[in-house]
Amino acid sequence: MNDSNWIIDVKGLTKKFGSMTVVNGIDLQVKKGAIFGFLGPNGSGKTTTIRMLCGLLTPDAGEGQCLGLNVLTQSREIKKQVGYMTQKFSLYGDLSIEENLDFVATVYGMDKRQERVKKALKNLGLYDRRTQLVDTLSGGWKQRVALSCAILHEPKLLLLDEPTAGVDPKARREFWDHVHDLALEGITTLVATHYMDEAERCTDLAYIAYGDILARGTPQEVVRDAKLFTWEITGENIQGHLHALRHLPELDQVGSFGSTLHVSGYDHDKIAGVLQAYVKQHQLQLAEVYPRLEDVFIALIKNEPEEGNHGA
Repeated sequence: MNDSNWIIDVKGLTKKFGSMTVVNGIDLQVKKGAIFGFLGPNGSGKTTTIRMLCGLLTPDAGEGQCLGLNVLTQSREIKKQVGYMTQKFSLYGDLSIEENLDFVATVYGMDKRQERVKKALKNLGLYDRRTQLVDTLSGGWKQRVALSCAILHEPKLLLLDEPTAGVDPKARREFWDHVHDLALEGITTLVATHYMDEAERCTDLAYIAYGDILARGTPQEVVRDAKLFTWEITGENIQGHLHALRHLPELDQVGSFGSTLHVSGYDHDKIAGVLQAYVKQHQLQLAEVYPRLEDVFIALIKNEPEEGNHGA
């Protein structure tokens, strides 16, 4: 585990809370400059995994390194090189944007505070709003301030936990543009997200369910390796067929996507035969399409045992 290309290289990482195994012996490698996305249902262990990788939580078992430092014995040193942005906005609402950044710079004991703060304000487009109280900002602008604070000390690794929850689509896109700019500067990012469009913007993904990694790779590799087949059904009153299709035992997954239905499964010929007969009977249109990440992840979680199966 001395390959300098890996910012993170861990094996057998495990965490228990009481009798519950939250992270179940996972292996993971992350390259420098990657935007590595962690996806999974609530309680799946993705946030716990990220916190262990970044030195914010000590593993109960396993080994490996983060930023060339031992995740078991050098967590204090790891944390100094990590920027952490939590899901819940936690800055001071009665201070201005500039005052918040100056406070963070003071906490980290940074030299040239004013110069660093000014640079950070300009880099994220906050300079013209620098005197505005944080409590008066929209959710998107608050998240931009939080990101600015997280990278003020120039970390090598950035941790984002559900960073755009409750933020409008335009602000989300702008936020992700900033994340990609940071990647070009060599900053590695670990991000936990529920949004499939955000997952597609990651360079690498790991899907975690109840402590186990079920899939990993680039977004394209995750879809390819799932070996899932998907069809799109269109026609009049299409939503009226959702209930009937879900009760056909041959179909693994049926979901609504606006004015279409997506049907997915693993037995191509059997499902194709059932669907062809159904659409002919009901005068609908059928087309085989490339699976989406959402199709894959719903299939993965459907096949995974319930959370209660982990633990004692």
